[in-house]
Amino acid sequence: MPIINRIAEFHPEMTAWRRDFHEHPELGLEEVRTSGIIAEKLRNFGCDEVITGIAKTGVVGVIRGRVDNGRAIGLRADIDALPIVEETGLPYASKIPGKMHACGHDGHTTMLLGAAKYLAETRNFDGTVYVIFQPAEENLAGGELMVKEGLFTRFPMERVFGMHNWPGAPEGTFLWREGPVMAAVANLEVNITGKGAHGAMPHNGTDPIVVAAAIVQALQSIVARNVEPVEAGVITIGHITGGHTFNVIPETVRMLGTARWFAPEIGDLLERRFKETVTGIATAMGATATAEFARAYPATINEVESVHLAAKAARAVQGEARVLPMQKPTMGGEDFAFMLNAKPGAYLMLGGGRGPDDAQVHHPRYDFNDNILPVGASYWATLAEQLLPRG
Repeated sequence: MPIINRIAEFHPEMTAWRRDFHEHPELGLEEVRTSGIIAEKLRNFGCDEVITGIAKTGVVGVIRGRVDNGRAIGLRADIDALPIVEETGLPYASKIPGKMHACGHDGHTTMLLGAAKYLAETRNFDGTVYVIFQPAEENLAGGELMVKEGLFTRFPMERVFGMHNWPGAPEGTFLWREGPVMAAVANLEVNITGKGAHGAMPHNGTDPIVVAAAIVQALQSIVARNVEPVEAGVITIGHITGGHTFNVIPETVRMLGTARWFAPEIGDLLERRFKETVTGIATAMGATATAEFARAYPATINEVESVHLAAKAARAVQGEARVLPMQKPTMGGEDFAFMLNAKPGAYLMLGGGRGPDDAQVHHPRYDFNDNILPVGASYWATLAEQLLPRG
């Protein structure tokens, strides 16, 4: 069974939806226009119920099959954009300054809408399909908010499934993996206080920039020398602010960064050594420092049975040769992890066919590949029909 013919028929329509979302990006928990369009389309498709306002701007559509057998599954897409200035130059580029769909959530939303239209039209399944449009995946943990607001009690389901476009994989291929697929995430903040002085007279002060430099260097030794080599961990400092001019030693320096891991014990190790390293070096150099290790997302871990069910549906759409094991997890983070912590399920990657020199996700020149819209929508529809078969 290749791409579903009926879904292929409204590929141009789906492309228009996607590009409209791309032109009008909205950040997490601000997706008022986006969620309004989603809800309107779901109603027009004939969904049995459309529930709005979950996690502020989340939407859930309820599609009932031909027989109510008490079974149900959930299909989830994220809907938010990123605070990035778009540089694609496309005719449908973002019209909102400083915001763009740089991660492909516009495509994720569109693929699930395409599946919803098909499923509401055909009803070729028994049970219930919940289509979940989740806000605020980027940094604000909208997945956690939806779970806390009763997503799985209000909409009881056996399993929940997510999917992300993966630009570097061949166009239309699916990648699957048992166990960890994306990393746990912590946000790091360091504030160093020294003593300001004239840049020509450093002996009169305590230079927090020098302290910051020593801390950045030492933090790299945590993964290199404290984490067992067969385990995975990352500590990255991505932002440093301190000082205002050539010849003045500032009083303070602020640093921001991220930590990533899979195994819980590695996360605990990174947190402990991060705090010890920051405060210890600052003290040794005559400064003071605070070190915040704020855990954001847990690791995204596929439940074994669910990921094989998902891969089976993907093979029905694209064939055995185009559904591939994902050899390594990625250190990127994903708040679908909160849903997988609460309910069995799986998260697949859908190849976008971008080369290594093309813009990847979170880049100002990234754009979702519209060719894969019917592939993703067909996968969602096939998954629903396979897991909730008639009779």
